[in-house]
Amino acid sequence: MKNIISEGKIGIFDSGLGGLVIAKAIFSAKGSPRIRESEAGGPASGGKNLSSYDYVYLGDTKWLPYGNKSAGQVYKYTSRAIKYLFDQDCQLVILACNTASALALRKIQQEYLPKFYPGKRVLGVVIPTLEEADKNHKRKIIGVIGTSATIRSHIYKKELIKIDAKAKIFEVAAPKLVPLIERNSLQLAEKTLGLYLQPLLKHNIEALILGCTHYPILEQQIKKLVGKNIKVVSQTDFLPGKLSNYLKRHPEISKKLSKHHQRTFLVTKYNREFGEVAKRLFGRKLKFEVVPF
Repeated sequence: MKNIISEGKIGIFDSGLGGLVIAKAIFSAKGSPRIRESEAGGPASGGKNLSSYDYVYLGDTKWLPYGNKSAGQVYKYTSRAIKYLFDQDCQLVILACNTASALALRKIQQEYLPKFYPGKRVLGVVIPTLEEADKNHKRKIIGVIGTSATIRSHIYKKELIKIDAKAKIFEVAAPKLVPLIERNSLQLAEKTLGLYLQPLLKHNIEALILGCTHYPILEQQIKKLVGKNIKVVSQTDFLPGKLSNYLKRHPEISKKLSKHHQRTFLVTKYNREFGEVAKRLFGRKLKFEVVPF
């Protein structure tokens, strides 16, 4: 497929299907008229808002989960996915995967893009999440649950120090949650939450970061477990606004993006179980195209 600058799309990448939660939030961002979403696209009412843009979602379901892989493996899979999305005319790619953001984003931004795609951009989710958790420096004790790879990288700790040196962060790996969610075993996932959250609650955390795009599907259960005095920081709540602000601040990117309300959903492996998971995460049945990785 040839790259047509005036017809650029926004790519959303995740190691599996969890990023569909983020995609849904972006497609129907607050303050934007809701549109009738369809894989085929088509005109819809509304002004120039996030729902107007064309999107390509890519889930690397063949190699999920990323959370148990090395940094080298995560970079290899992530850079390959980004290249594929750029080849599909994407001008901007959102890494809706905390593990990829933690282990691959810096190298992609500093080395890969300048060498191969200097005019395109890749955005991660870690720094926007910390900015939300530590908004106005009011919350000094912050907890994070994430994949083993994300927690092992200590990316949230490292970046929080740059934002607020006085804040503290406590991290807990939750390796069982993503596989359970991807297998549509949400009841089992809910039962394991208490075990993961208990150590964080002992530190009297004031905010809890859901450091994986899969976790927002368990947000209500998490809120019940931690109580109303702890702010649960879910990336679905603020990433649409962050994206909108980014596009306003970078007209050189936004002017390259087409607005035909098109949504394309790609995966690297498909089975019927994935279809059921996607329906639960996104809210309706989706039509996927399998891409050969």
